Amino acid sequence: MTLAGSVLAPVQESNDAMIDACGEVDASYACEQVYEWTNSKFFATAAEWALDRPIRILFILALAWIASRILQRVVQRFVNTVATSPAEPRFQALRERGPGRLLIEETEKKRATARAETIGLVLRSIVAAAVWSVAALLVLGQLEIDLAPLIAGAGIGGIALGFGAQSIVKDFLSGLFMLIEDQYGVGDIIDLGDATGTVETVSLRSTSIRDVYGTVWHVPNGEIVRVGNYSQLWSRALIDVEVSYDTDLTLAQGVIQRVADELWDDPSWGGDEVMERPEVWGVQSLGASSVAIRLVVKTEPSQQWAVERELRLRLKGALDAAGIEIPFPQQTVWFRHQGDHPLVPPPDPATVPVHPLAEAHDDEASV
Repeated sequence: MTLAGSVLAPVQESNDAMIDACGEVDASYACEQVYEWTNSKFFATAAEWALDRPIRILFILALAWIASRILQRVVQRFVNTVATSPAEPRFQALRERGPGRLLIEETEKKRATARAETIGLVLRSIVAAAVWSVAALLVLGQLEIDLAPLIAGAGIGGIALGFGAQSIVKDFLSGLFMLIEDQYGVGDIIDLGDATGTVETVSLRSTSIRDVYGTVWHVPNGEIVRVGNYSQLWSRALIDVEVSYDTDLTLAQGVIQRVADELWDDPSWGGDEVMERPEVWGVQSLGASSVAIRLVVKTEPSQQWAVERELRLRLKGALDAAGIEIPFPQQTVWFRHQGDHPLVPPPDPATVPVHPLAEAHDDEASV
């Protein structure tokens, strides 16, 4: 052995021992220093576990906390946008109508705030779970725990859970988008196709509505294909007043318009339930026994039915006073009266003459 070889051999053995103690790729500074000082694998490994790994774990947790805070702020800004931006274009026209509209705006703001809080709570929970799950995996990696079986098991479990909980995931996503788009809220009167009623609760899983009979329907959000909202911003009362064909339509439209204007001028209705002056659109249809004249009234949300009932009551009285008939299906029946003549008995079949075609047919048959 040469002199250089004899000098390098101990150095190589020392390096191999350090690599065996601290590792070759991710050797920590504390482990290397303690091994150089003590030349002991035990103390070097203990120093790494006592000093280096806790520092790494704390660094991972600090980064996770910072990332979580940043993402929480992003979610909060998104929630604030959801809570404030929809109100601007929709309520600009309402603000111009006077101080009475401020109450509606305040109600919508409260609804938007509640909706944004629900969305924010869900998104913050999702962000926190994702960030801290990644941080937990990194910490387990620092503790030299093999993550491959855990990740594989989590993947298989996730696939099985995904197949088994497809409807729940569908309901969750549908509910999230419904809240973001503000399709309806608590207190709205909606039509879901199979059920129609007032919304009592809205969650990410389902929507509960109470119909006119008092029955509460719980509808999964994923099963909602379409939504008709009767209570968003404004509604419209629509009445088709039917009059007979011999009625002067100009007179009838004038009476209907006068009744509607009286409702608009009534302090207990106009401005509270009725938003704009009523309009008579004219002849809507020519029916079998009547002519329909359409009256429309723009109302506050969910007030169209009360306005329609009040208008029908007033229209009935006004049309009766004007002598205008509200027709109903009629049928003329003719009774054949034979007077005092006795009933003629039916003839004898043997004496009834045979039709010429029938005789020709009998002659052909005999040939």
